[in-house]
Amino acid sequence: QVQLVESGGGLVQAGGSLRLSCAASGLTFSRYVMGWFRQAPGKEREFVAAVYWSRSIYYADSVKGRFTISRDNAKNTVYLQMNSLKPEDTAVYYCAAGPNIATAANDYGSWGQGTQVTVSS
Repeated sequence: QVQLVESGGGLVQAGGSLRLSCAASGLTFSRYVMGWFRQAPGKEREFVAAVYWSRSIYYADSVKGRFTISRDNAKNTVYLQMNSLKPEDTAVYYCAAGPNIATAANDYGSWGQGTQVTVSS
């Protein structure tokens, strides 16, 4: 049974930083694309970033230059370093695992429970 557990969310002032982590179990981690999505109240879940191997990394335009996704296959963990945070980054952030690099949530079969990120102005 695949399990994804996010951590690291919290409340931060605009311009601050947070680092999210997602620990995975129940899958051959290195074989999966790992993605981060977010969902703000009243909005659809949106793609943030995804990583397969080090040269297969993709970001949403809204976070390019501010967020960095990385993974540690030895620890079965994917990270999202978020810098220069803005109030519009406020959302529940979800970790997801899928077979291919994709930006659509439907292409990811396994999801974590989410972690809240709140950016105050």
